Amino acid sequence: MLKIKNMSVEVEGKRVLSEINLEVKKGERLALLGPNGSGKTSLLMAIIGFSDYKIVQGEIIFRDRRIDNLSIDERACLGIGVMFQRPPTIKGIKIRQMVDLIKQNDFDINKEAEELKLKEFLNRDINLGFSGGELKRSELFQLLACSPQLSLFDEPESGVDLENIALVGKTINRILDKDRDNAALIITHTGYIFNYVESDVSCVLVNGRIHCVGNPKKILQAVKERGYKWCATCQGERLSQMKSRC
Repeated sequence: MLKIKNMSVEVEGKRVLSEINLEVKKGERLALLGPNGSGKTSLLMAIIGFSDYKIVQGEIIFRDRRIDNLSIDERACLGIGVMFQRPPTIKGIKIRQMVDLIKQNDFDINKEAEELKLKEFLNRDINLGFSGGELKRSELFQLLACSPQLSLFDEPESGVDLENIALVGKTINRILDKDRDNAALIITHTGYIFNYVESDVSCVLVNGRIHCVGNPKKILQAVKERGYKWCATCQGERLSQMKSRC
């Protein structure tokens, strides 16, 4: 579904990603782990199409179409959705208005708002004055409404208490389970979200480069026991396996 081939990205002339090779197949959930400042959010921004993130090498292909020359809106229309770590506040537009614009025909706004504990927020400006947990639920509500083919989740557990992490995980599963072909790239540095969401394959991003690739449970355990610095030394066969997928 999504293929990134030998992509390097710069922000204001500074290299933030180098020679990224990555593939998310139909129906697959790919976990991307890495420490803060490793380039995880930069990768997401490049996939979405933010102009500050300049692709200086390589290409992005989505559903057999090259998209790195398309606008953010065009990529969204093709079926890419995102849950931001720090979503913007949009004054003057209510959550209900936004969801009315993007929702699928079978989406029941009131019912789903109740499920996500957002009913009292429907007539509030998008994300204005929201807590960390409320921001996450607002983002998930919008993703659930538009049901993208590829969902990008940026640190979904960040700033969320234990009760809300469970709800976030449950909703991510609902988004992906709506269609067996729906796929996801889930970005995290803690890995807590994987107590609630299964991933099919994991990789580690350190200093703008992909290193470890393989079994999600084994990689997460290695990170917990040895840290991300050790992962930066883990290349060879597993990295070659990822390149062979792309």
